[in-house]
Amino acid sequence: MFDLTGKTALVTGAASGIGEAVAKALANAGAFVYVADVDAANGRRVAGDIGAQAAFCELDLIQGAQTCESVKDIVHAEKGRLDILVNNAGIGHVGTILETTADDLDRLYAVNVRGMFDLTKAFIPGMIERRHGVIINTASIGGVIAIKDRLAYCTTKFAIVGFTKCLALDHAGQGIRANAVCPGRVETPFVTKRISEYPDPKKAYDDMASTQAVGRMGTPEEIAAAIVYLASDEAAFVTGTAFEIDGGFAVGK
Repeated sequence: MFDLTGKTALVTGAASGIGEAVAKALANAGAFVYVADVDAANGRRVAGDIGAQAAFCELDLIQGAQTCESVKDIVHAEKGRLDILVNNAGIGHVGTILETTADDLDRLYAVNVRGMFDLTKAFIPGMIERRHGVIINTASIGGVIAIKDRLAYCTTKFAIVGFTKCLALDHAGQGIRANAVCPGRVETPFVTKRISEYPDPKKAYDDMASTQAVGRMGTPEEIAAAIVYLASDEAAFVTGTAFEIDGGFAVGK
């Protein structure tokens, strides 16, 4: 339905889960996709699954701005530009402030916020020069409402929503659109692995599924479908949003 033929996209955290689904969905819509991740083995697998419309790009966001500039140089040398940046990579933490150290907060901030800042700062000048660019940031429903025992995680996800809104406002007149997606609980390999570590995995799964009003967790493909829309010209009037894709997680809260 949404045609991205001729567009170049880069997706971080694309070696599994939501990022993998996003990379594949963008490619299915016609874009050439850089699969960016610190996990080289699975990143190459995803790029291989996509085929000629994808390339793997190793990226460790913790390494800072120079690494992001190097990735930008590769993309610009090979494709001349980046049309769609999907800042999807992120990490989590469970705990209240009493169970969260400053190092925990710094670790989440380094990936979830600073990494997003560094990569966006590397690519946005080229987008401004061409007066065209789409930036989509993966936040969370935990960036819109508080979630119990997720202090550090929610702190960074609220920051992502604010970062996105500021990007949208500052650069709307330069042809840039910026939006955040805010998923509820999504059944990814990471989530499935964490659930398996609980004393009662079935109860843990049912509890997580029941958080959503629809009574189930989302799928990576459902989040990817929304990102394809936001990346497309059909969403040309959409910027600065925190798009809640949460199965009713936040209804009534």
